[in-house]
Amino acid sequence: MEVSALTKKLWCVHKQLILVITPLLFLPLIFALPEKEGKCLYVVVLMATFWCTEALPLAVTAMLPVCLFPTLGILPSKKVCPQYFLETNFLFLSGLVMASSIEEWGLHRRIALKVLSIVGVQPAWLILGMMLTSSFLSMWLSNTATTAMMLPIANAILESLFGDLEKLKRKCTDKEETDADGILLAHSTKLHSLPSLPSEKQILSMDIEDAPEPPDTRSAEEIQSEAQYQLQVWKGFLICIPYAASIGGTATLTGTAPNLILIGQLKSYFPDCDLINFGSWFAFAFPLMLLFLFVGWLWIAFLYGGLNTRLCFKREDHRAKAEARAKAMIMEDYKKLGPINFAEGAISFFFVLFAVLLFTRDPKFVTGWAVFFKKGYVSDAVTGVIIVSILFFFPSQKPSLRWWFDPHASNTPYVPLLSWKKAQDSVPWNIILLLGGGFAMAKACEESGLASWIGAHLQPLAQVPPAAAVMLITAFLACFTEFASNTATIIIFLPVIAELAILVSVNPLYFMLPATVGCSYAFMLPVSTPPNSIAFASGHLRIKDMVKTGFIMNILGILCVSLAVNTWGCFMFDLSSYPEWAHPINSTAGATSIKLSPIQNTTL
Repeated sequence: MEVSALTKKLWCVHKQLILVITPLLFLPLIFALPEKEGKCLYVVVLMATFWCTEALPLAVTAMLPVCLFPTLGILPSKKVCPQYFLETNFLFLSGLVMASSIEEWGLHRRIALKVLSIVGVQPAWLILGMMLTSSFLSMWLSNTATTAMMLPIANAILESLFGDLEKLKRKCTDKEETDADGILLAHSTKLHSLPSLPSEKQILSMDIEDAPEPPDTRSAEEIQSEAQYQLQVWKGFLICIPYAASIGGTATLTGTAPNLILIGQLKSYFPDCDLINFGSWFAFAFPLMLLFLFVGWLWIAFLYGGLNTRLCFKREDHRAKAEARAKAMIMEDYKKLGPINFAEGAISFFFVLFAVLLFTRDPKFVTGWAVFFKKGYVSDAVTGVIIVSILFFFPSQKPSLRWWFDPHASNTPYVPLLSWKKAQDSVPWNIILLLGGGFAMAKACEESGLASWIGAHLQPLAQVPPAAAVMLITAFLACFTEFASNTATIIIFLPVIAELAILVSVNPLYFMLPATVGCSYAFMLPVSTPPNSIAFASGHLRIKDMVKTGFIMNILGILCVSLAVNTWGCFMFDLSSYPEWAHPINSTAGATSIKLSPIQNTTL
């Protein structure tokens, strides 16, 4: 049998081979370490391998602790199973239900078109508008849903600006580039099994007839140069949306799963730590999101031709006419939505109330409304569930008061803002199981002593200055998450990072905060995140486009996170000193207490 044929056959069954070989390959871990620590490490490595290779669905791998921890004598089932629905999961669930109600009534589309109509239609401003809109929506909706909704809007605007993409490619004489894009167009749909985008695009007004244009008097070289510029701008539009969605998800606790993993593992390892909640996280991460969005916009706009003198000076030329058409299309689409109806107004109200109540419950820097209740009883999960429960009975149409007094008046049909069937279909239950698997793993690492064992073997890393360690940790996780799910990445490495912080007597949040944010910064590969896959599956991007753009985005993200942690992060969470709530340092003998000043912590 030929080698190539054998390779193809092995690849066809590679997942089955991983499932069979991996448990046997790592079996020596059980005997090489102390009993409980070895068994726990065996399960952790097994799950990490299955998560990274996706030999099993992520949610199925997340359920392995339910059967493996009890049967191996690591943790009884009565301690494992409750980890799958902690209050953190309820907070995440409430955010997902709120997001499904926003999608149900199209409020996200209204927000997107309104922002785009405000920022203007010049390419750089439109890229900024796309990034602002995508990041804001991603704070509340899933990154995948945000990208799937924004890409058709971007394509519609681009077609108004530049016309048909295939005609644009034909104007470019660079045959190699055109052929490569054609190959991607043919094969990219195999990347990710997501609903096709045209269904969303059909909602936009694509039937606007353009007035006949006068003959183009430009030379062939000018036409070619302009077409290449337009093709670059087109790529910039498509690539900025998934990047902004990933950045925006870091701004709220419910925006992406790793943020909630941090909360759950903090409560497991450091029960006395109550510094991180919705409000305090938002106060830290939202300015970081804005900073990264701004520098990311500068980089993308510079790389793809959006930054030029047209931002400051108005010109009447071929581009100006195309921009006028795009602006007309955006305004027309927004007008077609009509005035805000009762349901959209109600959803807007509850959405704002949801955000305000979560933010003001206990923001730490001021007294929150939680002081009116028994201390420790009301959490962010309680607040979220209260608000989203109202959506299931609040009417979507304005009730008719006349019906109560006039027997001949017709009553308005009662339809709630959200039905359970819609919520059930919209909520990604697999992510909730994934969160639970992470919490169960963290609990086992703590109780088996594996976390302490790992910490004792991190002694060489104690020599690295904490400020440098922050950058190294963020860079490592940003690279690792290019090949693995960000949720799986933070589940695997957060316990190790916590032990490292205890070992060197640094505030655990000083390492855990940048690690959590950094694992969401996956920009270089199509397979890194579902949003990247969706943008790449459009067929208009090449891998080298994403690598070239994403590499610098990763560097900018690492620098922004380091700046945030060493400036306002130090002030907000007192990261310059070792806290009382991190007192269990007995497991790391020989750790010496050190106090870092913000100046010593500065890495930029």
